Amino acid sequence: MDGMREPRWLNDEEKHAWYAFLTAGALVNRQIEQQLKTDAGLSHPQYEILVRLADTPDGSLRMTDLANALLTTKSGLTYQVGQLEKLGLVARRGCPTDDRSVFAVLTDAGRERLGGAAPGHVAAVRDALVDVLTPAQLACLADALGTVARRLQSPGQSPGT
Repeated sequence: MDGMREPRWLNDEEKHAWYAFLTAGALVNRQIEQQLKTDAGLSHPQYEILVRLADTPDGSLRMTDLANALLTTKSGLTYQVGQLEKLGLVARRGCPTDDRSVFAVLTDAGRERLGGAAPGHVAAVRDALVDVLTPAQLACLADALGTVARRLQSPGQSPGT
């Protein structure tokens, strides 16, 4: 049969793990999204943008670096930053040494909104995931998902390797 191999179908245990991952991920994301929208008027991606900017010494990041850190497209990031800009939470400024680069900059209002949103967000993360698991389960989850993330972020990765 012209070099084609039969797919390695998932067995019952593998299907169970895959479905549990999909279901838990969707439900955790839904709970986090609802909490942030209700408590802070932000989407989860918008909150993560504010967090990444707040984690820098001067509250700014080059848009390209921010997109890479958030694992999103430049166009998706541009849209979210535009929404945050309308709210006065982020500003954009050009790079003095590179006309093609733009920085996203956290405003004082953005820092204040983040500070108000963070306690509820952490409580929602604990409620949805962290406090549901034992310390051993949490360590196993972090290890397993870390392995997946490293594999998928590796340059030159290919299926089946």
